[in-house]
Amino acid sequence: MNEQTRQWQALAQQRSLSLGNYLLEVLHKAPDQLSTIAAPLGLIAITPNHLEGHWRFDVLSLPQSLIHNVLPLEYRGQTCLVLGDPFTLANRQWIQSVVALRQLPLAMSLPDAVKAQLKLAEASQRVMQPFGEDDENARVSQAAQEISLSSIAQDDNPVVRLVNSMLFDALQSRASDIHVETTPQGLVIKYRIDGVLQQMGQASGLDQAEQALSRIKVLSELDIGERRVPQDGRFKMKIQGREVDFRVSIMPSIHGEDAVLRILDKSQRGDSLSLANLGLAADTIARIRVLASEPYGLLLVTGPTGSGKSTTLYAALSETNTGEKKIITIEDPVEYELPGVLQIPVNDKKGLTFARGLRSILRHDPDTILVGEIRDGETAGIAVQAALTGHLVMSSVHANSAFSVLERFTYMNVDPASFVEALNGVVAQRLVRRICPDCGVEATPDPQIVQLAQLPEAQLTHGHYRVGKGCEACRHTGYRGRLALAEVLSMTDSLKEGLLNRSSASSLRELARDAGHVFIRDIALAHAAQGDTTLKEIHRVISLY
Repeated sequence: MNEQTRQWQALAQQRSLSLGNYLLEVLHKAPDQLSTIAAPLGLIAITPNHLEGHWRFDVLSLPQSLIHNVLPLEYRGQTCLVLGDPFTLANRQWIQSVVALRQLPLAMSLPDAVKAQLKLAEASQRVMQPFGEDDENARVSQAAQEISLSSIAQDDNPVVRLVNSMLFDALQSRASDIHVETTPQGLVIKYRIDGVLQQMGQASGLDQAEQALSRIKVLSELDIGERRVPQDGRFKMKIQGREVDFRVSIMPSIHGEDAVLRILDKSQRGDSLSLANLGLAADTIARIRVLASEPYGLLLVTGPTGSGKSTTLYAALSETNTGEKKIITIEDPVEYELPGVLQIPVNDKKGLTFARGLRSILRHDPDTILVGEIRDGETAGIAVQAALTGHLVMSSVHANSAFSVLERFTYMNVDPASFVEALNGVVAQRLVRRICPDCGVEATPDPQIVQLAQLPEAQLTHGHYRVGKGCEACRHTGYRGRLALAEVLSMTDSLKEGLLNRSSASSLRELARDAGHVFIRDIALAHAAQGDTTLKEIHRVISLY
């Protein structure tokens, strides 16, 4: 440590600052001290006006440059690395370890100037650059790239090849989500198939993980340099001629960042959906059709995330779409395209929320309204009023059961009397995995689960219980595909009275049973007895107590 550095260290200690923070303050107040500060640190001093335009991202990639706040620059006939934060030891050590073999000199400039140049470089090289920020749909549409086995094989960039292979394989595997996780060992890739996470691959080295996450950010037009806060985005790909949307969530973690990509296959069309194709029981389908054909009122579908609520709503809406009614939907996002239906995507950035969109829809002379999800009291209140004023309103809501929907709306400060008056019925839904048709065999149920479910001896004797042994077709899980289970609670006068009187859950269940209601637990156990799924799978999704 030379004399100048000792003086700075002493001054920093007097102000209880680190040396780096003290020197940043000096640079901020006196930019002309750049050379004085750079020399003792063994760095070349480069003024901001020399940073413009001579970037060398062939030496250090743009994603890596943004991650580590480093600008590769051609300066006076040689390539050097300009450190945006030369005072952080970890950053210096990373740079030195990466470029030691290339013998590149290190430099520094004003931190704000380096950051500005990196942002400029990021903007100029973004995949979606040609479009303005306001035209999000146009950007996403034009950014669609074609992915095929041949294009993956021909790609020279290993990171691009890794990400494209992951997207291609996930769609082939019928995955609903892709999880990209950064661990101390590197990158781990998991798919959610039939509602269950399965590890599909991994890549060693944190470098590989950082570059893969940066590639996903570039596709989603997110800030590559920001690694400390969550980010959300989306992008579009064409895979084997199918248009696929990917909704992206980036989350910081202790080892770097994780990403989750929700797969939305745009090749699926709502007009091809029907309740019969969902695999529901005939009695359940008949009950839902009655509720969906009502001239007014509120039809709610409830269940956890990923339980198929949107698909059921679309199927019910598609069956009633005869062209004789004005049907308007507001969704986040639009998952299926319905011919002859006005579909409005939520746009929070522009202030188009569910509540605001629903208010506007009511002025557009609708007969039937589909609200993608009721999330807050304002949306709930408007939906109830719309149902009371001659509109059929369909929507999904998160609740644990059909009977807990009233509590959910009460929690959102909706008047219980108005809600009960508007409500036609509730569909409570779950998805369970089907036994693989290729490797399913007869089997005796697990005695512990039998005891837990308190199955009667007659049902065990006459049931055809099966399990999947595991094969290539089901990736050795024993399950392939999913089965929808739904109970339909139609509102009778006695049930409405019980709800308004805040009767106990057991009393409400007895009233529903007397009215012919079949509970989802009984439906699930019947499917297990028919060999469609296993008791273990039912217990994973539905409480058997």
